[in-house]
Amino acid sequence: AAGLLGAALAVGAWSRGGRGRRLDEEAFRALNDGWGPAADGAFRAVTELGSIWASAGAWAVLRVGGRARAADRAMAAALLAWTAGQGLKRLFGRPRPYEAEPDGTRLLIREPAAASWPSSHPAVLGAFAAVAARELGLGGAARAGLAALAGIVGLSRVYLGVHYPADVVGGILLGRAVAEAAARSGPPGRAAGPR
Repeated sequence: AAGLLGAALAVGAWSRGGRGRRLDEEAFRALNDGWGPAADGAFRAVTELGSIWASAGAWAVLRVGGRARAADRAMAAALLAWTAGQGLKRLFGRPRPYEAEPDGTRLLIREPAAASWPSSHPAVLGAFAAVAARELGLGGAARAGLAALAGIVGLSRVYLGVHYPADVVGGILLGRAVAEAAARSGPPGRAAGPR
């Protein structure tokens, strides 16, 4: 967990200035350039799966389905990832793309309130999904699919104009760090019911 957190912080530091920032901005412009109306709609539809509110909805579904331990541990991880992300946003204070480059950014959703680095959406979804998958005993293919979904949500944040690619990488690493820390806090649950 500490190594992943260190990697996240290294990405944040690398993208703050110089060559790292220039490469990050170039990658942002390439991804934010637009791939047509279908992609615009698809990324708008998927982006909020990384919100803390989507995790709260998944928490409720798991609880109603009799998986309270999985729900509670996954939601705790999501909340920790969100809280850590908000603290790091204050620490790094990186402006959002539409603030730094207002004329060069396609902003396709409402402006988020906090700073840019790290992206909380892939952090929250990644932490929730990894912990829930572990608690539910999901196999490798399901876990890989959930990790890919967190990556797609991260890509959506860049495409929609609210994050740089390094913000997303930092968020993914933060979510993985939180999930690994949660895995070390105890064995997976043995809740009754279908897997």
